[in-house]
Amino acid sequence: MSMKNIVQTIGLFVLLFAMQIMYAENPRAIKLETPKRPAGQTDVLKLACDPIPTVRVAFIGLGNRGSGAVYRFMSLEGVEVKALCDVVPEKVERAQNTLKKNKHQPADIYTNKNDWKKVCERDDIDLVYICTPWLAHTPMAVYAMKQGKHVAVEVPAAMSVSECWDLVNTAEQTRRHCMMLENCCYDFFEMATLNMAQQGKFGDIVHGEGAYIHDLRSSNFDKDAYYNMWRLDYNAKHTGNLYPTHGLGPICQIMNIHRGDKMNYLVSVSSDQKGMTQYAENKFGKDSKQAKGNYARGDMNTTIIRTEKGKTIMVQHDVTSPRPYSRLHTVSGTKGYCQKYPMEGLAFDPDAHGFLNDEQRKQVLAEYEHPITKEVGEKARKVGGHGGMDFIMDYRLIYCLRNGLPLDQDVYDAAEWSCLTELTELSVKNGSIPVEIPDFTRGAWNKLQGLTFAE
Repeated sequence: MSMKNIVQTIGLFVLLFAMQIMYAENPRAIKLETPKRPAGQTDVLKLACDPIPTVRVAFIGLGNRGSGAVYRFMSLEGVEVKALCDVVPEKVERAQNTLKKNKHQPADIYTNKNDWKKVCERDDIDLVYICTPWLAHTPMAVYAMKQGKHVAVEVPAAMSVSECWDLVNTAEQTRRHCMMLENCCYDFFEMATLNMAQQGKFGDIVHGEGAYIHDLRSSNFDKDAYYNMWRLDYNAKHTGNLYPTHGLGPICQIMNIHRGDKMNYLVSVSSDQKGMTQYAENKFGKDSKQAKGNYARGDMNTTIIRTEKGKTIMVQHDVTSPRPYSRLHTVSGTKGYCQKYPMEGLAFDPDAHGFLNDEQRKQVLAEYEHPITKEVGEKARKVGGHGGMDFIMDYRLIYCLRNGLPLDQDVYDAAEWSCLTELTELSVKNGSIPVEIPDFTRGAWNKLQGLTFAE
């Protein structure tokens, strides 16, 4: 480990020690009440439903994510696309053409504002696949489950703690699957390091890091990039970590969150906002409405989490700085270390002061390649979707539904990872004080011992 990394690590643990004192002794720490589970409602840990030999699917939202999903589904066995829904008719037509080109039966189309409800109410649909703007995710997912449908919903699945509880309660009441479409959990490096962690290659894991660092300034100010510029609007009104799940999800899986451990509390801090304003000034002029707009979200948000078992997680969010894409994906244990960005690196005792060379790294990654990527990785690379991880995610979703198996990600994952959108904002707005992270399993976080993938 370099001297720079040593200094950073020491600084981090000093901050974490201070966090513990603040959380334990600070009367201003925000502690959220866990609502009592309604009578007759039980958890959905390892939920298994009746097998569905042919999964009948409806897609709601056919922008970049939704249209990509329709394309990937053309390479899956045992699916029928029954309905396509979007308020932009051209997007529905594009998806319909994808079905036609791949010799699938045409789907019924829906283009009116509230047609999504009609889609959920149909009795010939098993799975509703939601790829709409963020604020529509939870209302649509809840309504679909109440109509007896399984749900796959884009990230974040919810934008508030209240919405997270809505997802959890509805899934428990209806006994329907609710999977957040966290594709980064299925990337090849993340799955290999998950396999390493589960086999003890890193020893006792004490710290992990994830991020979403992605320069989206041009997209946020492009009226054609996001419908009605919804993402810019949300960035203008909210601060904290608006998009935590890409970096957090894989780390939570490695740390067995709600499968033997749980996240207890967080502290979040944001930098000043500079990037949006300066970009708008350069693109539209200093006197433009874009340049004079108020943007609440600080450029860089850094959040630190402590778990019940004493592990720590750092999560970062920055979509307005001119810097290379990164999700960090850092895992630090008593026997080894890995990172994905800015370069893939592995280091293990007894010589962990430097990374393995390229040949050694490739050998270890090959040795610990996850069984799922071994099974479907070649096809995933051909079909694509962020290098293939999107296809692996869809493949596993459909495989589990067809075989009546528990899903790889459950509604508690969706709630735990998504709740940071509100909790980080609470911390930032209150002077970066500690904020409790709810236990969405209501005490069942230690019921399972480790993440498993059903076969």
